Amino acid sequence: MTSSFGTLPDGDAVTGVRISAGRLRATILSWGATLQDLRFDPAGNHSDIPLVLGFDNIDDYLVHGRFHGATVGRVINRIGGASALIDGELHRLDSNSDGGHMLHGGSNGFGARSWRILDAGPAHASFGLTDPDGHMGFPGTVRATCTYSIAETDGHAALRVAFSATTDAPTLVNFGHHSYFCLDDSRDIRKHHLRIDADRYLPTDETALPTGEVAAVDGTGFDFRTSRPVEGAFDHNFCLADLRRDLAPVAQLSSPISGLSMQVSTTEPGLQLYTGQGLTGGGSSHGGHGNGPFAGICLEPQSWPDAPNNASFPSIDLSPGERYQQVSEFAFSQR
Repeated sequence: MTSSFGTLPDGDAVTGVRISAGRLRATILSWGATLQDLRFDPAGNHSDIPLVLGFDNIDDYLVHGRFHGATVGRVINRIGGASALIDGELHRLDSNSDGGHMLHGGSNGFGARSWRILDAGPAHASFGLTDPDGHMGFPGTVRATCTYSIAETDGHAALRVAFSATTDAPTLVNFGHHSYFCLDDSRDIRKHHLRIDADRYLPTDETALPTGEVAAVDGTGFDFRTSRPVEGAFDHNFCLADLRRDLAPVAQLSSPISGLSMQVSTTEPGLQLYTGQGLTGGGSSHGGHGNGPFAGICLEPQSWPDAPNNASFPSIDLSPGERYQQVSEFAFSQR
């Protein structure tokens, strides 16, 4: 089912696509291939629980949004100094964050663009975007797809997010899904419990850029190998693996208030934990969650940030003839 969600300043119409299966339903916007709403009905009696932060109109996304629910690319997270060596040539990229870095693909990255609706059915929706050579400083024309689908398996209601991309010239590709999750109505995710199956993380400098060190979580506040309250403020990558791999469970988030839990599975070697401390509080949020600091938590499957400037990190290079593919799942259940 599709519906109008408003109009962008350039006149492009924004369409919302609603999909559902079993106890889970979602609304995805053509702008940014954005997950605008996600609802879980644990008892099947329409007492659904909103799971992500989102806005009720496109204007609030443009003014108050911080990549809420967006498909982020061409490269998620930070590229240090907004520059990268690609196929032996130094490319200057769009600088849009503290420290002069590129953040989330630049000021006009994938999350701020209109995507085409390629296909939609009761439980899935696919979107496409062509990113031209030179846009935000990246070489090569990239053709990207994003597919959302919902299924019930093994007592879990799961949202799957699948990305793919090809290029006609050597470039960088590292997509990510950027929802702010909240599994209860507390407006503060620091009481949520979190487990991340990672024994390493990437320390950062004062601009949130990885320093290049890969550090052990042992004896630090970054050790989430056993589920515990989130507490604190984080914006760090956890190192799940050294390479992309088959889909595997990597994290679990749960709310002691609602009894709701979310299992995250991904093919990606990294998971960015961001606790939403930079949210501004502005905008008309649906579901009563609010949009203030710590109102939502991001668990963003991706390759490690600033990979082009750290040779020991998993590569995010993409060449002609290759296909980039990522699959991540967010599965919900209630005790």
